[in-house]
Amino acid sequence: MKRILLVGKINDAVKGIEEVLGASFHVQICPLHVEAFKDIMKVVKPDLFLISLVGSYEDQSAVFNTIKLEHSNIPVITIGTEYEKKSFLNFYKSSQFENLIRPVDNRVIMEAVCKRLGCTLLVKGDVFEVLEQRDKKLVLVVDDNAATLRSIKEMLQEDYEITVANSGMKALTQMGKKRPDLILLDYEMPVCDGKQTLEMIRADEDFKDIPVIFLTGVSDRGHIEAVLNLKPAGYMLKPAIKEKLLAAIKDKVK
Repeated sequence: MKRILLVGKINDAVKGIEEVLGASFHVQICPLHVEAFKDIMKVVKPDLFLISLVGSYEDQSAVFNTIKLEHSNIPVITIGTEYEKKSFLNFYKSSQFENLIRPVDNRVIMEAVCKRLGCTLLVKGDVFEVLEQRDKKLVLVVDDNAATLRSIKEMLQEDYEITVANSGMKALTQMGKKRPDLILLDYEMPVCDGKQTLEMIRADEDFKDIPVIFLTGVSDRGHIEAVLNLKPAGYMLKPAIKEKLLAAIKDKVK
């Protein structure tokens, strides 16, 4: 069951949202206080943040900043008026954040949540049924550039489940939690580069057969030959083009 962290002033509206979502998702309420938010995040690993914009601007701003800096891979849905949203416009420039204009009915909330979580919503009168999609293949994207990670995730998330890592070591940690079906691996990374990361992946009996497609920003012949000598499942020049990337992944993941 997908996990939602519902952040806001504890009032009847927030409790009502909890009741609606609680039938289909695991919902944890967090008071609108940044320290409480940080404490809860030490033990809760949500798939989505749902934030009520009613309340203290200072705490909302601190929570938003914490999410952007420390949890950039988790989608955020806020509920608020245009005026309440106005103070946070810079955050909505990122696809991580979206706002539902208050007042909003339960069906709109459920539709937005399901879209972000990749679930199918069935509506029968006033009854909601959520079907989680379990057939998406998992793609791990490894790159030290945060903008590249965001861009590739946006390109692929409609068709694949995406996890990201900004280093080779973090990639191996992610793989230990959930085995990916394919890896997109940056060749030019500091400390532990793509070649070293690939060697570690192939040295692990559980991971050695996972197809790895290299991403590289260098296009000279010698560099490409060095990449191909490692015999990856493929390689692609950055910045990646969505159509070519999807075609390359589809060819390797059945």
